Amino acid sequence: MTETPIPKAGIDRIALYRGGESRLDGRCDVLKLSSNENPFGAPEAAKAAWSEVVGELHRYPPADHSGLRHAIAEVHDLNPDRIICGAGSDEVISFLCQAYGGEGAEVIHTEHGFSMYRISAMASGAAAVEVPEVERRVAVDCILDGVTDRTRLVFLANPANPTGTMLDASEISRLAAALPRRALLVLDGAYAEYVEGFDGGAALVEARENVVMTRTFSKIYGLGGLRVGWGYGPAHVIDNLNRVRGPFNLSTVQLSVAEAAVRDRIWVRRCFQENAACREWLSRSLAELDVPSDPSSANFIMARFRDEEEANACDAVFREDGVLVRKVRSYKLPDCLRITVGSEIDCRRVVDSVRRFREVQK
Repeated sequence: MTETPIPKAGIDRIALYRGGESRLDGRCDVLKLSSNENPFGAPEAAKAAWSEVVGELHRYPPADHSGLRHAIAEVHDLNPDRIICGAGSDEVISFLCQAYGGEGAEVIHTEHGFSMYRISAMASGAAAVEVPEVERRVAVDCILDGVTDRTRLVFLANPANPTGTMLDASEISRLAAALPRRALLVLDGAYAEYVEGFDGGAALVEARENVVMTRTFSKIYGLGGLRVGWGYGPAHVIDNLNRVRGPFNLSTVQLSVAEAAVRDRIWVRRCFQENAACREWLSRSLAELDVPSDPSSANFIMARFRDEEEANACDAVFREDGVLVRKVRSYKLPDCLRITVGSEIDCRRVVDSVRRFREVQK
């Protein structure tokens, strides 16, 4: 029998991450609402920055990401020396698991939490520990019940994905205060810009030595295809993350475009307002069609159905109408469909499909 290289223990147990679908055979009018993308795309300033760096493609990018870090710091009133940049916030999550996970460590994530927490933990050799949620909401006491002397990381998205629900500041603070100092609380703020006046956990990072915040340019900035994210944490944590970060993990294009995007505050405000209005209308309109959803603080809603059969039947109608949404069975929510909040026209198309679904059921 021919021998083959053997991966480290646990790699074969990692379930592959699967992104939202983007194509339907035979259709050219597909409406993709499966990946929580900004329907308005990227700001014009970001597109202009893309064009301006074409002549520099033969040069290595700056390894310290100084320009982007200082732009982020300026916009969010942070210390640039405590910012780290990655290929999406996913890479920052991976850095955290590489630096603080590993054999013998435990990494806590919640029942319906973003699947990359589990994947990154297991890839580092750590044990991924799932704790329950209550009514599709993160419960601080359930997290604390899961803490052991091996806990090294606790991942928490706020607002949460795929539920859209949000934990208030007092509960986050209670969790941070109750965790042992050896454990890092990671606040994933991928959707923070969709919440009015929310700092994503920055103030808590400033106040404690074991709290880290991650953010992304993939959502409200419309740069999902470029893959840029960042993290903010105590100096000692960022120093350790930079030790496992590759020196050229972001390209010149990524750095320049993201810097232009983060400075365009008018664009962010416009996208925030459009999303809030369309999200409210979409959730209300679907509720009138007997498709409820929990209050969402993100750029999507999670539509709930009576059971998995009904959710699948509605998804089939969506697909007939050229609309792609996200099934969330892998997140232990088989009776739900996650629907990105698109433009007003997009939202009306969603509601028309659900209305047709209800008529078919009669």
